[in-house]
Parts: sequence; C-alpha cells; structure tokens
Amino acid sequence: MSQSRRARLARLNIIQNAQDAVLIAIGVLLAALGLKAFLLPNGFLDGGVTGISLLTNRLSGWSISVLIVVINTPFILLAYKQLSRGFTVKTIIAIVGLATALALIKVPVITQDKLLIAIFGGFFLGAGIGMSIRGGAVLDGTEVLALYINRKTVLSIGEVIMYFNVIIFGVAAVLINVETALYAMLTYLSASKTVDFVISGFEEYIALTIISPNSELIRKTLTLKLRKGVTVFKGKSGFGKRGAVDDEIDIVYTVVTRLEVHKIIDEIEKIDEKAFIVQTNINDTRGGMIKRRATHH
Repeated sequence: MSQSRRARLARLNIIQNAQDAVLIAIGVLLAALGLKAFLLPNGFLDGGVTGISLLTNRLSGWSISVLIVVINTPFILLAYKQLSRGFTVKTIIAIVGLATALALIKVPVITQDKLLIAIFGGFFLGAGIGMSIRGGAVLDGTEVLALYINRKTVLSIGEVIMYFNVIIFGVAAVLINVETALYAMLTYLSASKTVDFVISGFEEYIALTIISPNSELIRKTLTLKLRKGVTVFKGKSGFGKRGAVDDEIDIVYTVVTRLEVHKIIDEIEKIDEKAFIVQTNINDTRGGMIKRRATHH
C-alpha cells in the first residue's frame, strides 16, 4: 500500500472516529435527560439493563450511576469476546459517560404526569440509545446478550430481548405493583420505537414489485427519469380477472426510500393506472445504487 493511500485511510479513520464520538456524546446526553428529567424522579422503569438498574435503584436506593456500570460489565466482557475490540471500547466510553452524566448533571423535573413521563422519558432514552448505536456503541448490554444467544440457539434477537424484558416487567409487577410494570412496558415501547426511528430515520427502504403490460415503459421511466436501479424478472401470468392466463410478462422490481414511494407510484400510475404494485418493507440493503445508512453493526 502506498504512503499516500495509508495517509488517506488514516484521515478517513480519524474523521469517522470524530463523527462517532459526537454521536455517542449526543446519545449520552439525551439518555441522561430522559432518565434525570423523567424516569428517575418519578420512580419509572424501562426494559433491558437500564430497566434492571432502575428497578434495583428503586428497591435499594443505590446510585444509578454505579448500577449502570456494574450491571453492564458482564455484557461488556461478552461484547469483547463476541464482537470487535473497537465496539467494546466505544461501549465502555458510552456507558461510563452516561454514568458520569447522571452523577454530575442537574436537570429539573419536567412533569409529573405519568403518561407524559412514560412517553417522553422513553423517547429521550430511546433517542440516546439510537444515537449511540449510530456511533458504534450501545448504552444497554441487552442487545449484546441477545446477539450471543441468537448465535447459540434458534431464538431470534427480537425474541431474546422480548423474553428478557418480560422477566423484568414480571419482577417489577411482583416486587412493586402491576401499575408500575404497565408503565414500564409503555416506556419501553416508546424507547424501542424511537431507537428504530433514529437508526432507520426517513430512509426506511421499501421494495416495489410492479406487474403491468407496460413494464418496459415503466422500467425506462424508473431508470432514465427517476434515476432508480431496477431488476426485471421474467414471469408468467397465473390467474386474474380474465381467469387462468399463461402469458409471459416482465416484472419490474426496485428498492427506494419511504419518502420516494408516493412520487414513484404516481409516475407508474401515469403510465398504467391499473398496474399491480406490491410494497414490502426492507430492514437494510447492501450494494447496488442505494447508499447504506451510516450505522454500525
């Protein structure tokens, strides 16, 4: 590798690490805001390792800053064994940063309305977790555990997280009361949806499968006018309004972001208002003409 190329890669690495540091810092501050201004003063809980820390804090009175570090430690060690060293270092920095922020930052209590606490406490906490994930770290070790169990068993990551949280909410219902557990579920739902939005944003991908007698004109419109990548499948008609049909057809397939869907469908309907269009949500893409999101896995 030439010296100029090494220098260029070094600069890019520095820029990327700086961007990650900013995202993690923002994530830590948002999560601290959700905890200090909403959840902690009102005795609310959440799911995951954060939920265990909040539950232990409420039952014992121990420092939430210490609990977050201590309870996350086994998951950090697991991350070091299962994932990359860089991910582990960033996660340690993020978790210690959150603990420090909780210990030092003073935030006034914003509301005592239970519904607002659950929704906005979960929102800010989820936004913080999502920003940290975009920076290549996690503030909650549950995902690391879920990934490990997923590799060892038939359970999916989502199922592991769900079962983990069911246990936490069940313990909260027994040791505190059912109402607290129910609000904890609402907080968790708010946080998890916010995490999904922060990571995916408006760039959620939608796959469009288009079946029309005017497939060639639709293909040209997508590629030449809208500058979208397409794939054309060869297919056969099966059964429709005209009964059984055995005609060969071209099926146009393209992947776009959520914000582009309506514009593209409008263009297709200008060509064939009876075109059969199937929309499918896609978690992520790799390669092709679509730029990948700036997240870290």
